[in-house]
Amino acid sequence: MSLRAAAAQRRLSLEKADRFHPLRRRASLRPWQSLLVRVALVLALMGVALAVHWFDRDGLRDNIDGQISFIDAIYFTTITITTVGYGDIVPISDQAKLFESFVVTPIRVFVWLIFLGTAYDFVFRNSIDRIRSAMIRNSLKNHTIICGYGAGGTFAARELVAGGAKADSIVIVDPDPLRIAAATAEGFSAIEGDATHNSVLKAARIGTACAVLVSTSRDDATALVVLSARQLNPHVQISATARLEENEDLLAQAGANVVLNPIRMGGHMLARAAADRHAVDTLADLASADHGLLLRERPARPAEIGQRLDQITGSVALKLVRGEETLGFWENPVIMAGDGIVEVIQAP
Repeated sequence: MSLRAAAAQRRLSLEKADRFHPLRRRASLRPWQSLLVRVALVLALMGVALAVHWFDRDGLRDNIDGQISFIDAIYFTTITITTVGYGDIVPISDQAKLFESFVVTPIRVFVWLIFLGTAYDFVFRNSIDRIRSAMIRNSLKNHTIICGYGAGGTFAARELVAGGAKADSIVIVDPDPLRIAAATAEGFSAIEGDATHNSVLKAARIGTACAVLVSTSRDDATALVVLSARQLNPHVQISATARLEENEDLLAQAGANVVLNPIRMGGHMLARAAADRHAVDTLADLASADHGLLLRERPARPAEIGQRLDQITGSVALKLVRGEETLGFWENPVIMAGDGIVEVIQAP
């Protein structure tokens, strides 16, 4: 099956309506599991109080008929745990009074805390999460979206931070909750979801993003993410990784501005390292902000317009980018308005 056919098939199978994608970690228990645990805990506490009330019923007095039946014990237990009682059944022995004071009263407080916590989790927290997520999304502008937090996405995010980007300006999108937890632990914003869904990319505010980095485990999924991202934001810078060389052109046609093949690039550097070890070390330094050198691209400054490329101070200018044309330093091009400059600077 070709990459285009696989991507089309995947889009059809994964098409879903827009839904809420909170910027938070998934809870360890499902909502219904959490509810069952809380109900079981409340019933267990009430069972303990009921057992003591029944076996120590001689310490209680019924002001209505003077007899304590099992139904009276159930009634007294529920009333004293949820309220302070109505006075129709009261403790009369010291043992019963101590039990009500030091056991039932703390149980009452704990049960109410469970009730309030359940109301918060199932009623209020969802609203709070929506408000918090909306505030986070509204603050996301000129941010970077990384689709896929595997090995490539992890190093890309760390490299952006090493280059000066703020961690909260990087949004990680991945369907794996463990990866989302790892991304959040490092300070990144994160959305658990499939980046092939338009709703997930919209939740990541792709409309105001400055760059999208796509590093999934499959080229067909990468192509679908690139197509969706390009459709939602025609002007965003998209970089993608291709595992097969034959898919590089297809990813470029899908809308990726830059397509990298880690296997091919690693092979080039491995071959160069046989004879030019220090040159390969320098290339590695240029690619990482953790070392002394950093390769970057920036727009030409107004003061530099009219100068030759070799007259730039404070850095080593290698290339001049003018539209789709690239001019090397050996051509001594004259800088014009709107040009971009590829230069080597000292890493921050």
